[in-house]
Amino acid sequence: MRLFACILAMAAAIGPAWAQDLPSWNEGPIKDAIIDFVTAATTEGGPGWVEPEDRIATFDNDGTLWTEHPVYFQFMFVSDRIRHLAPRHPEWKLQPPFKGILEGDTKAVAASGEHGVTELMAVTHAWMTAEAFEEIVSDWISTARHPRFDRPYDSLIYQPMVELMDYLRDNGFQTWIVSGGGADFMRPWADDAYGIPPQQIIGSQIAEDYQIIEGKPQFMRKPQVFFVDDGPGKPVGIHRHIGKRPVMAFGNSDGDYQMLEYTTSGDGPSLAMIVHHTDGDREYAYDRDTHIGRLDKAMTDAPAKGWHLIDMARDWSTIYPEP
Repeated sequence: MRLFACILAMAAAIGPAWAQDLPSWNEGPIKDAIIDFVTAATTEGGPGWVEPEDRIATFDNDGTLWTEHPVYFQFMFVSDRIRHLAPRHPEWKLQPPFKGILEGDTKAVAASGEHGVTELMAVTHAWMTAEAFEEIVSDWISTARHPRFDRPYDSLIYQPMVELMDYLRDNGFQTWIVSGGGADFMRPWADDAYGIPPQQIIGSQIAEDYQIIEGKPQFMRKPQVFFVDDGPGKPVGIHRHIGKRPVMAFGNSDGDYQMLEYTTSGDGPSLAMIVHHTDGDREYAYDRDTHIGRLDKAMTDAPAKGWHLIDMARDWSTIYPEP
């Protein structure tokens, strides 16, 4: 009887510890798949063992780690910067694409095409030092608020994904951001939000020059695109910056397809998951027909490729951290 009592006591002690893992994830096959994979990856001698140096997990950012509607948050940053700078440029009231930004006409902005986007990026992202840009982003992230939720943008991160990244790091995994968003846009705030340092952030980049300005080495940002970290660019970015294939990858759109494909094409254990936005009450509901974060081909191919769909409404008990 004493042995039985000891077993019950041990179970009671261990049970709550397990329950503390991923507390914002509802019990079900998705949470089980994560814990089973990590348990196997860290069980030496087992079939799912992953060497510590190979425990690499990559995460898209927009729509995977934080909200991306009504438009990508970096575009909200661009729009706010244009409005902030507009008093110095009265000509913008009549000049596309700036006119569209100032009037809130997103269709007009989209109609300006690649040339218009380049103009907006030049004004808001280039012709300044990297240090100055970082200060501007930091100021914006600390003051700007989402139009629907009236919260700072960096508080609209997904609590379940923050818990997941903490859980992975506790088990010896490296966590990397691999995003179509700008690397220099994410680096000023991502460490505080996610615990991911600047050197583990891969994103799109504009060109830069190394210059000595007033006796100080600086990076001068230029209006040309250097690298687009989206779609097939994501595996390229991973190869360039990490130098080995991840064993876990998390995305939410067709822009993440190649990253998931690359991650799960290796010989060893792997796990790929897609955040499916199904919760229109607590967040937004969208997939195939959306203009932001379109999820079509990846959702269709997921079952055959063994990729798991995270149903936001079903699998997450909470969406955002408490204010």
